[in-house]
Amino acid sequence: MDKSITIREITSALEQFAPLPLQESYDNAGLQCGLTETEVSGVLLCLDVTEDVLQEAIDLDCNLIVCHHPMLFRPIKHVTDHTQVERCLRMAIKNDLAIYAAHTNLDKALDGVNYRMAQRLGLTDVQFLEPANAGEVQGGNGVVGFLPQAEDALQLLQRVKQIFGVEALQHNQLLERPIRSVALCGGAGADLLDTAVSAEVDAFITGEMSYHRWFGHEQQLQIAAIGHYESEQYTREIFREIIEELAPAMPVYDTQVYTNPIHIL
Repeated sequence: MDKSITIREITSALEQFAPLPLQESYDNAGLQCGLTETEVSGVLLCLDVTEDVLQEAIDLDCNLIVCHHPMLFRPIKHVTDHTQVERCLRMAIKNDLAIYAAHTNLDKALDGVNYRMAQRLGLTDVQFLEPANAGEVQGGNGVVGFLPQAEDALQLLQRVKQIFGVEALQHNQLLERPIRSVALCGGAGADLLDTAVSAEVDAFITGEMSYHRWFGHEQQLQIAAIGHYESEQYTREIFREIIEELAPAMPVYDTQVYTNPIHIL
């Protein structure tokens, strides 16, 4: 294994890729718990931190968990065993586990979550849908790109369903014209729908949208919601690439715990 790679060195590499100033004001990306000068024994990658994920890290001798969704998202006033977050925090501290989250800063980073979605879908000429730089840090919300060849709506949706492993894909009325330009936003991207409409794209694909946001866009653009977890599942690939470039011999594992809380009957 690489000699004396510390938690600080790994988190610094993550922050160089996805700077913390990019995160939204409501977010809590960054170090959740742990001591940054500790030497890393191994890294476990996940979207969500649960007790099963923590136990998996312990079993794999990993003392660093890198997640997409912050474990500490809302303030807590006490640490007991009443909630999952409190139990996870107690478990992490008791076992000297460090937890680091890259969330909306990774969503908004160049080559981050949305760029990885575009790559999976095979889009070309990808750029930010809504540039949103933080000072001198380049970033943005969502991306827009082009399919190599125009596809009909059903063909595209079936391909999206297969690529992202979607059990139940939500979509509006099938668009009756060929689709070439596609806007993407991982997670809950409904706030970017109007931006996608203004950009006159043929399709807008996100993780989830509320019911009333679907109205009024029939034959304007194809809308699809593939699931929050499904849209962000490739964050672990990004984490792995960053860590392996820094420390090629570092033990890095993808969690085998399926943390998506939504099940389709």
